This record gives sequence, structure tokens and C-alpha cells, in this order.
Amino acid sequence: MIERLASEWDIDAIWHNPNIQPIEEYEHRLESMRIVSERTGIPVVVLDYDVEDWWKLCEGLMEEPEGGVRCEVCFRMRLEATARWAAAEGVEVITTTLTISPHKDAKRINEIGTEVAARHGLRFLAMDFKKEGGFQRSVELSREWGLYRQTYCGCLAGKAGGG
Repeated sequence: MIERLASEWDIDAIWHNPNIQPIEEYEHRLESMRIVSERTGIPVVVLDYDVEDWWKLCEGLMEEPEGGVRCEVCFRMRLEATARWAAAEGVEVITTTLTISPHKDAKRINEIGTEVAARHGLRFLAMDFKKEGGFQRSVELSREWGLYRQTYCGCLAGKAGGG
């Protein structure tokens, strides 16, 4: 993603993943994000790890299938936090790394992102970063840089269901 965007955009990476549990998993992933930040020179802003809010929003949705309503609630929560940060910082355009995953519905993520951004007076850069070899490149860079590669989306329901 950064390779694709850096030539045209000034980038700040926003880390907001209260869905990632347990805390050890969160820390593994955040450490990899910090390595990416160091390697690319892209600053990373870490927002609150508000797990309790995530659980409240997803209450009653833990049995939903991967890619269903629970995932949409999670995407929306994380994009809302990013949009609030961007609006407060005077950033006009946001996007998300979520579409790099072959397991995520880029069309739906981009719809949510566009709606959330508009509500905050922002523009959403709707991309499908897995396309044009994007996912493969992310795997290559992960190996080259020694990054931790997760085996599930981050939430405990996804871990149990293989998401």
C-alpha cells in the first residue's frame, strides 16, 4: 500500500485495532507496524486500544459468520476513529489497509469508508489494494522485513472461525 501511495500522497499510518485480541496478538501486530514505519519513514499514530467499546458494539454478533455484520460493525468502528483523527488533524483524505486481504470484501469496505469519510467532511480513497499483485507484494515484504504474519483477522470470533 505504501509503495502505491507514497509517490502521490503524504502518508500517516493510523493504528486503531481494538478488535485484535488477546493483547499479546495486538502487541505482535503493532510491533510489525512499527517496523514498517521505521523501514518506510511513514509515521504511525497509535489510537486507543478501546477493547470494551469494541465488545459493546459487537455484543450479540459473535456467532455471525466471518465477513458478516460483525465485520461491518468492526470496519465502521475503526474507520470512524480514523476519520475523527483525520478531521481533528486537518487531513482531508483517508483510506484503509483492510482491502489488502483476500478474505475481505473491498467493495463493502470502500462503501463504509466513503460513507464514514463523507460524514466527517473527508474524502475516502476507495482502493482494492490486493489487486495488481498487492497482496503478493505484502507477503514478500513481510518475509523480507521479518514481519509477523497473523493467521486470523484479529477478533476472537475470527480466530475461532478461521477468519
